Amino acid sequence: MAGIMKSNSSTLYRISDVSKLLGLSADTLRYYEKISLLPKIQRSTGGIRLYGDSDLSRLRFIRRAQTMNFTLAEIGDLLKMREDPQHARDSVRELTRIKLAAVKQQLADLDTLRKELQLLVNLCTGSKDGCPIIDGIDGEKS
Repeated sequence: MAGIMKSNSSTLYRISDVSKLLGLSADTLRYYEKISLLPKIQRSTGGIRLYGDSDLSRLRFIRRAQTMNFTLAEIGDLLKMREDPQHARDSVRELTRIKLAAVKQQLADLDTLRKELQLLVNLCTGSKDGCPIIDGIDGEKS
């Protein structure tokens, strides 16, 4: 996808180009700018947002961090740390440790849920009357 213009040997992209290129909606791109995940985006004389290669790199970083389950607030912190990674290494490591612990807890919770659902399916398979799945979900019936 070609950008709309070259500026200082860098391609500039309209919001629609970035949206198609990265799979982000225009509303999302504007929101990221509003909450300062993106710096103020350059505008054409007509007011059209023009994204440069560094903006695209930053957006790819944001998307990747989201797939790693970081919140937008955490991503904001990571983006600040990204500016000076050598001095931020301990902070990044601690934030990642916290995220890893949360993921481990989610996995444990999912494993418990998997076992409970499997038990309900097994009970339902062997049941002659009623529905153990509904009774198991209802839980409060005596």
